[in-house]
Amino acid sequence: VAHFHTVRVNQPSGLYYNTTFLKELCDLWELRGSGLTNMHGSTGDIVWLGTTTPQLEEIFYELTHKMDTDLGGSGSNLRTPACCLGKSRCEFACIDAQDICHDFTNEFQDFLHRPAFPYKFKFKFDGCPNGCVASIARSDLSFIGLWKDNIRINQEAVKAYIGGEIPPNGGAHAGRDWGKFDIQKEIIALCPTQCMWMEGDTLKINDKECNHCMHCINAMPRALRIGEDTGCAMLLGAKAPILDGAQMGTLVVPFIKCEAPYTEIKDLIEKLFEFWMEEGKNRERVGETMKRVGLYKILQVLEVEVDARVVQEPRTNPYIFWKEEEVTGGWDRKIEDYRSRHKM
Repeated sequence: VAHFHTVRVNQPSGLYYNTTFLKELCDLWELRGSGLTNMHGSTGDIVWLGTTTPQLEEIFYELTHKMDTDLGGSGSNLRTPACCLGKSRCEFACIDAQDICHDFTNEFQDFLHRPAFPYKFKFKFDGCPNGCVASIARSDLSFIGLWKDNIRINQEAVKAYIGGEIPPNGGAHAGRDWGKFDIQKEIIALCPTQCMWMEGDTLKINDKECNHCMHCINAMPRALRIGEDTGCAMLLGAKAPILDGAQMGTLVVPFIKCEAPYTEIKDLIEKLFEFWMEEGKNRERVGETMKRVGLYKILQVLEVEVDARVVQEPRTNPYIFWKEEEVTGGWDRKIEDYRSRHKM
């Protein structure tokens, strides 16, 4: 009981294993630990339950030198980055979630092993707005793949769905007679922004109003495809209850290209880390710091321009305070000039 250490092992990007790797993990843990495992922790990692202090360095050496894998993050540091299957299996993926996850694991490895933060920090990468790793709710910095051009429409496939030649939802509702597919009831009426309609037998979409909910694409994947100009949105501050209650991520970067070597994204992260390590209080997640100092301060730190899409609802976000150099003419005004424009 006095030496009951838990070890976290960094999971492969996208959770892809082969049986050789799993056998090596089990053999090592049988030799140097209790043999009890947890596949996986709530936010990733292979978890090994129970070993003694003298075994810790031995385990770390064998993992890194013989198995070519790493420890997972624990404590007030960067936690193990996690991602969905991305482009390896998913036709909806807008970014290569596995590649960026692996890249960031290596790039920010010092933050994984040497705690320097006020509290823990999590990256998660969702390849598309379906959010299979729920990054918007479970990561301090959430990456969600999306597109900024138009949804691609195959009108012939649309007719095939309407005519019953192609089953909706990829055939997921097979085994029961759900009745004839009704595009008006099941797709158009369920669009949250009401940006879709039929003109005769042609499906129309006002893409400027689309909020990328993915419903129509999920239901009619052979008729509707994601756009071709892809990248990701970055959201900051999601967490479970600690100091200040549960929070969802706040949009800070509406769209950024997401291609290796990810230099522009890494520059934003470096600015964020530097600010948070200096200004964050003990056991304060970055979302709580943002709530305390204000969203506009974070946008200044990231050197990101204020964007209307960052405001979730009018008057619920902190007010924007302008700097003097941002105001034409500065603060100093002559009363005569004001009176000339506003007669008493």
